[in-house]
Amino acid sequence: MDAGSGGHGPAGHCRCGQPAGRPGGCFLELYGPALRMGCFDWDLDKGLMAMDATAHEVFDLRPDEYDGRPETLAARVPTAEGRRLDQTVASALKDGSETYGAYFRVRHRDGALCWTHTHGCIRRDGTGRPHRIVGVVRDATRELGDSPPALRELADAEAERRRRTSIVEGTTAALAHARTVSDVIDVLRDNHGLAHLGAANLVMGLVEAGRIRLVAEGPAGSFVPGTRLTRVEEPYPMSEVVRNLAPRYIESARDFAESYPVLWPHIDRLGITAAAYLPLIAQAKPIGVLGLLYRDKTGFTAEERNVLVALGSSIAQSLRRAMFYEQEKDLAQGLQQAMLPRTIPGVPGAEIAVRYRSAALGRDIGGDWYDIIPLPGGARSGGSRVGAVIGDVQGHDTHAAAVMGQLRIVLRAYAAEGHAPATVMARASTFLHELDTDRFATCLYAEADLTTGMVRFVRAGHLDPLLLRGDGSCRRLPVAGGLPLGLSAEFGRLDYPVTTLELGPEQTLLLCTDGLVEEPGHDLDDGLRALAGLVASGPRDLRKLADRLCGIVDGRGGDDDAALLLLRRRTRDAPLSGGRLQQHVAPGDPEALTEARRMIRAAVRAWGAGERADEIELVADEMITNALMHTEGAAVVTLRVLSGADRRLRVDVEDCSSALPHRREAGEEGVSGRGLLLVDRLADGWGVDARGSGKSVWCEFVMPARNRGGRP
Repeated sequence: MDAGSGGHGPAGHCRCGQPAGRPGGCFLELYGPALRMGCFDWDLDKGLMAMDATAHEVFDLRPDEYDGRPETLAARVPTAEGRRLDQTVASALKDGSETYGAYFRVRHRDGALCWTHTHGCIRRDGTGRPHRIVGVVRDATRELGDSPPALRELADAEAERRRRTSIVEGTTAALAHARTVSDVIDVLRDNHGLAHLGAANLVMGLVEAGRIRLVAEGPAGSFVPGTRLTRVEEPYPMSEVVRNLAPRYIESARDFAESYPVLWPHIDRLGITAAAYLPLIAQAKPIGVLGLLYRDKTGFTAEERNVLVALGSSIAQSLRRAMFYEQEKDLAQGLQQAMLPRTIPGVPGAEIAVRYRSAALGRDIGGDWYDIIPLPGGARSGGSRVGAVIGDVQGHDTHAAAVMGQLRIVLRAYAAEGHAPATVMARASTFLHELDTDRFATCLYAEADLTTGMVRFVRAGHLDPLLLRGDGSCRRLPVAGGLPLGLSAEFGRLDYPVTTLELGPEQTLLLCTDGLVEEPGHDLDDGLRALAGLVASGPRDLRKLADRLCGIVDGRGGDDDAALLLLRRRTRDAPLSGGRLQQHVAPGDPEALTEARRMIRAAVRAWGAGERADEIELVADEMITNALMHTEGAAVVTLRVLSGADRRLRVDVEDCSSALPHRREAGEEGVSGRGLLLVDRLADGWGVDARGSGKSVWCEFVMPARNRGGRP
């Protein structure tokens, strides 16, 4: 088609593409040259549309601004107008129509919206498949401006239809983000939503076991007594809608009064003149009812009813999702809480606070857990040894929670049997590896003797703990670590290093999972530093501090759970009687020997050895060294406070050799032979006891008596 031609186009055709001499004339002949009208030829196969110069003018485009693609015209047509025009053309192509026509608006360069009309003729091949559209596009601004009222009403109706459609689309888009039933109600009550449909307010009920429970009511003071929970058989509009599964349109006050005489006296005083009750149906079952209440309105047009039915369908789907979400959230939270300890035991010498916060995505149950474990010789027997655990199983689902529950119980059992921290972690890793699961877990285990203040840490791929000092400063504690539980067993790396710390009076340990510190786009180290700052500036009361820290998770709205455990050493609450410490020292392991010395030093001072502390430490060190030098195995050192007529501290060093030690005099140049001599000279008594597969060398020291304040 020659875009610049006038008069007739190809032989036998008008410039618009219609056959010449067509009954009634061609488009140009019908509308006359006075109207600004252009022609187009749309090749549907190639997706290209040729337009003449006048068509360019109608769209306020220069020839060099148009590339022949219909999509380019979208910049000149408002989105809602373009969507309606596309639907008109698509319907004509699909239903076999030969022509179509539509009014729409075009936005000019100066921003003005001008009415435009298009008329197209669809060309099809022998099979009926459309392959070409030829037609005209013309400026209809003057036509509508000078047209009779009927045409103006048509344009106004079209604008109203678009407005209502946009409200439904906007409401549907907002409902897509609603997670709970309350969210759905809030979206519907939004001033930019249903109020534009003319509704004064709404009521909503949920169908539950043959009853309708009201979850949202109309204007303030509109509650009707006895309607909070009603049966489906009762004479109310909501009940009728549920029974019939069809909308109920109450078109006038008289209709309301005659149809529902029991309800009408309460509705009359609200000035309601019409109402629309819509069934909310999902999967062919009624799940609720939505009622829209109107003032100063009578009757519903067919267009209004269609819009409301479409709206009801969208609301029903959103409500169904919200109900499922709330059910799954309740299930997830119940399962998570069932897996965590129901109570935290009281521990003499300690103050403990624990918290758990689920993710914002509530149905995603996590594998985070915490635990406090009384250890042998600890809280249950009046002592002060306790294990503190924090961990996180990979994943956010019920399987992660199930694995967490099993792992927590197993780790608790191993610790309660009295195994060393490294052994507890290694056995827990082996257990997880042998489960029929592909999950791994990170974990941090701290074994604390609250009388001595000695804490032994074992870390399996978890975050380091934090230490809050008595002066209010807080820092990260670097703890040597191994692979996460499950992975260390798979790769045969079950030797977990132990890190020892002396926890001072009124100092606090903080153990947490990464949900407390992790933020998208931020490094975990930065998160730990920020957490340390919050702890340092927070309240000193542990429960208030725990609440403040968990408030971070609540406010952030992340997608990960968070567990928190705070343990503070309280010397004024620590038990004064008894005391027991046991340490395994492997041969050829200088770090284990150094750790044993540190624990012995802290223990004898905490237990009130007074001036004899140095003597006890020296003798215990000599006994351990002898066991390592003169036997082929490890040594196990045990310190105990014996109560009786006087307070005595007993040191036992077990080894796997049955050969008895002999005291011998060292020469002037001798570097050995002094061990048992020191034991004999410094201890108040010593001896050797045979054991099943070895022996135990022991010694005892009389210690000063303690007064009521716990000091010697």
